[in-house]
Amino acid sequence: MDVVRTPEERFAALPDFPYPPAYVTFDGGDGTMLRVAVVDTGPADGEVVLLLHGEPSWSFLWRRVIPELTAAGLRVVAPDLVGFGRSDKPTDPAAYSYAAHVEWMRQTLFEGLGLVDVTLVGQDWGGLVGLRLVAEHPDRFARVVVANTGLPTGDTPMSEAFLAWQRFATTAPAFDVGRVVANGTVTGLPPEVVAAYDAPFPDEASKAGARVFPSLVPTAPDDPAATANRAAWEVLARWEKPLLTAFSDSDPITGGGDRVFQRVVPGAQGRPHTTLRGGGHFLQEDVGPELGRVVAAFVAATPRP
Repeated sequence: MDVVRTPEERFAALPDFPYPPAYVTFDGGDGTMLRVAVVDTGPADGEVVLLLHGEPSWSFLWRRVIPELTAAGLRVVAPDLVGFGRSDKPTDPAAYSYAAHVEWMRQTLFEGLGLVDVTLVGQDWGGLVGLRLVAEHPDRFARVVVANTGLPTGDTPMSEAFLAWQRFATTAPAFDVGRVVANGTVTGLPPEVVAAYDAPFPDEASKAGARVFPSLVPTAPDDPAATANRAAWEVLARWEKPLLTAFSDSDPITGGGDRVFQRVVPGAQGRPHTTLRGGGHFLQEDVGPELGRVVAAFVAATPRP
């Protein structure tokens, strides 16, 4: 596959994000070597909290969450999904699939970094990818926090708003990533933060992953990812390790999705599920410190056996 790598100088002026990336390199599946960027910060011996971002953001999204976690003695690992942030970006939309994203993160996190006893915090596509990893590699995970995300199987119709977003992402003449993220917040974003979300994407070729991602969400029962996601739900329906929902109160995309996890997952029973007030879809921007404190408290309250 053809791959581009965003020049490092595009990341020279990131506000409040002083975290140098580490890199994991592996075979992307066709002999092409892919490089994934990872923020790895906090005490090296701390429990691992894995922060998985979604569409069309990157690990920069977690900058208001990370300090709360590291202050609590936790090790934070925040990768950039392939096609985003400082990670390599295949330029052909056909190179991307749901299964590929799961496999690329598996290689990064388990083969590359050797992570175990992980607490997943997944938002947006970070949940779609992360929950598949939980279901397919349950022994690697100690806890789960689901935040403004879900695990669709295509068996339930998606909202017209989401279908319109799918069409926009693939067909709009201009796809301004920073503006997309800003529109998913309640508080709005200053220009330098909008610019940081635009930084990974210097041209249209670099946006192939960002544009195709919405179309990879299973919206029909025969979607290529539907069977694997149904299998993942079967695992989650038996998942007894701790699971917490931490959704915001003003997300038109995933609102109400927390109730499914609370009802279906055994490990969600009796947990202090929370709704974070004043947060949009990208709750990390609106209520990041609050989310960080919720995750830190959850880890502290659910020690490993």
